[in-house]
Amino acid sequence: MSKDNLEIDMNQIPKEMLESQKSTLEAMMAVQGTVFSGFEKLVDLNLKVMKATMDEASQKTQEAMGVKDAQEAVAMTSSMIQPSTEKAVAYSKHVYDIVSGVQSDLSKLAEGRVAESQKHLSQAVDQFSRNAPTGTEGTISMIKSSLAQATAAYESMNKAAKQAADVAEKNLHAATDATFKAASDATSKASGRTRRSTT
Repeated sequence: MSKDNLEIDMNQIPKEMLESQKSTLEAMMAVQGTVFSGFEKLVDLNLKVMKATMDEASQKTQEAMGVKDAQEAVAMTSSMIQPSTEKAVAYSKHVYDIVSGVQSDLSKLAEGRVAESQKHLSQAVDQFSRNAPTGTEGTISMIKSSLAQATAAYESMNKAAKQAADVAEKNLHAATDATFKAASDATSKASGRTRRSTT
């Protein structure tokens, strides 16, 4: 390696460090933005739920004041069971969607950082191989092979994690559907018993 090449490499180190620091700062800002956005969505969802709950409570209170007999009271009570269950399940689904979206965005950011790191590492290995002394070809080949294997392992793990997340989401949807069906069935049975007991 000549003195000129060494000076070029030494001058490039501060530039690369600044770029790396800038990239890290940008990544941190992106993560903070993603997390804050998710938090903002959760706050908005909770405010909407609170408002709807207060409006509904006011309406149900007015309806309860107009109840004239026991049959109307039982019918009103049983009519509130299914909507409450459906709302609870829908709320849980909204929270899951928000959290899942934040997690997905964070995964994309992490994947971008890993890809960028792999690119920089590959460039460093290429730079090293161009300036390496004669006789180190075997070592360089081994380093490149190890880098390729690590990249393949990461991609395989990432693919498996995405498949697991897809399965979990499908299971959540199936559980949600089953919960809605069970709540509907329970409401129907309760309404049927209420009608029979009041007649």
